[in-house]
Amino acid sequence: MQNKAVVVGALGVIGRYIVEKLVEDPDWQVVGLSRRTASDGPRYRHIAVDLLDADYTKRELAELTDATHVFYAAFQAAPGSASNFASNTGPNREMLVNSVTAISRAAPHLKRVVLVTGTKYYGVHLGPLKTPMRETDPRHMPPNYYFDQIDWLTAYQPGKAWDWVELRPQTLCGFAPGSPMSILPAIAVYAAISKELGLPLRFPGKPGAYGTIYQVTESTHFANAALWAATDQRCGNQAFNITNGDYFRWRNLWPKIAAVFEMPVADPQTICLTQHMTDKGPLWEEMTAKYKLKRVPYTDLVAWPFADYVFGADWDVMSDVTKSRLYGFHDAVDSEAMFVRLLRRFREERIVP
Repeated sequence: MQNKAVVVGALGVIGRYIVEKLVEDPDWQVVGLSRRTASDGPRYRHIAVDLLDADYTKRELAELTDATHVFYAAFQAAPGSASNFASNTGPNREMLVNSVTAISRAAPHLKRVVLVTGTKYYGVHLGPLKTPMRETDPRHMPPNYYFDQIDWLTAYQPGKAWDWVELRPQTLCGFAPGSPMSILPAIAVYAAISKELGLPLRFPGKPGAYGTIYQVTESTHFANAALWAATDQRCGNQAFNITNGDYFRWRNLWPKIAAVFEMPVADPQTICLTQHMTDKGPLWEEMTAKYKLKRVPYTDLVAWPFADYVFGADWDVMSDVTKSRLYGFHDAVDSEAMFVRLLRRFREERIVP
């Protein structure tokens, strides 16, 4: 029987890379779910669905009788700063409940549900915390919708023919217009606008964040991990940290980023990007025409609150990925080289000048 994946949140900075990974493999058929519409393709079909409508979701997904795997990477962002993410507990729990319930009832051959959460499970968004973060660490004081999601999934699963895996990445690095959860477009657009205004490249975050330890997860790397987690029998009913596997400090990386954009580096200057970049839409339109860039709406290109959150972390952010290695996932990415490679690609693909 051929594997058939349902990727929930298929257009985001996680889901779209999982889709790309799976459709390259002739052993997989893929169905993508999201609120937005998208085109079908070879071995890929897209369903636009409002997962907050339980009855509608049940009707739309009833046809997925041959689904074997679910990759759940959907989320509904909370208003305000990225640190407020846990305030939107209800909708994020209900989207998981409605989609997994509908698919589980429709698909008798379902094998595994892969749930994507993240290091906010540990409270990394709240301030300094124990490092390295390990899967066995105790939870922080709620609310946190990741808790609600995994608690529901673990309570719903017993007696079913399928099991689950939870993956906890940190700061995804990819490109998904309309998705706010990637730091790469923020860096690229901030650098390009700084250069256009004749400014050097200054680290915009807190002074302490420039020198603390940080980590990220390349989206393609995460997609490889998701496929491993979906198909390795040993992973059932387990949680795994997934990052590039190394650590860096922004102060060492920042000159390399400036070199990609052929810019001088200056000392950090803390600004609120959410405030300072809001009025740059017209300038970006001019730059799009001037440099013949791909036409991506400025508001879809970057979510500045997420960038403020990343650059405001003036405490060490370190996950321990030993468990995933012991269970068989050995891939690793050089993060500093990754930033240079992907930012150069952004320029080559005319996303930024």
